[in-house]
Amino acid sequence: MARKTPPKATAVAVLTPPPWSTADAAHMAAWFASLTNERRLSTHTRAAYRRDLVAFGDWARTVGINAFGGFDTQHIRAYAAASHRGGLDPRSIQRRLSSLRTFFNYLIREGQLQRNPAVDVAAPKAARRLPEAIDVDRMARLLDGAAPSGANPSPLDARDGAMMELFYSSGLRLAELVGLDLPDLDLCDQTVRVTGKGGKTRIVPVGSKACSACQAWLSIRGTVAKADARAVFVGRNGQRIGTRAVQLRVARWARLRGLDVHVHPHLFRHSFATHLLESSHDLRGVQEMLGHANLSTTQIYTHLDFQHLAKVYDAAHPRARRRKD
Repeated sequence: MARKTPPKATAVAVLTPPPWSTADAAHMAAWFASLTNERRLSTHTRAAYRRDLVAFGDWARTVGINAFGGFDTQHIRAYAAASHRGGLDPRSIQRRLSSLRTFFNYLIREGQLQRNPAVDVAAPKAARRLPEAIDVDRMARLLDGAAPSGANPSPLDARDGAMMELFYSSGLRLAELVGLDLPDLDLCDQTVRVTGKGGKTRIVPVGSKACSACQAWLSIRGTVAKADARAVFVGRNGQRIGTRAVQLRVARWARLRGLDVHVHPHLFRHSFATHLLESSHDLRGVQEMLGHANLSTTQIYTHLDFQHLAKVYDAAHPRARRRKD
């Protein structure tokens, strides 16, 4: 009995359009390059943009559009709605739409589009999340425990103490700290020059304890760093330390000190802003030190300050206390 010829593959896969036309794929590649060369965005931010464009391409495939010029506002609204139905939270949808707006603006600049179809599309309203911060006592417990003691501190311990003191002293982002080069840190002037988001540079004060910790690290940095290493903070390989290594070392110190909260690099920045605002009430000054482009971004820390005051009021004011039944 003759063997049956297997059925031919269906043409569904053939009919499915590629994500983008060849020309649009080239524009997208050029845009990704501009994020590095022109805007000097961090690796993390560039990766987020790339994920967002890939997700949009996956959706575009389902509606049969493979050219960026083929989208209108209704398409983008449909994409946002599909993302929401798929279980994506409002903040992630906001980020996806922001990525699309940024890319479409690039296409307009390059003369490929006349208008931005994503400009009037809003994501579902997201609940405002307040940043985490730890109190001054627990921060002191962490930093005092990590600070190197004795005449011959371990190079890695000295480095970790300097990194955490600088995080808290100057409110640095993780990418800003690992990106520091030796000329950026001026311990005589007690300042650090930071290159933040979008390649913007700011000068931030460095506290006396952070200066001492950095000096302790720099005095023994040469025992770890390669001769050509320019980075202030280096890893075991003698080259610039990576972001993941910093996260792991910070978490290690928190465990060693018995802290009951998840400690991560950005927690130092949140705590820096919260504690400084509680003491100074200078919102503009905190904005400049954090490197925020908009004051509204910094204002979220006033909510943390109010929460703290509300707790004190509820605990102390005789008319605020709840009577026990």
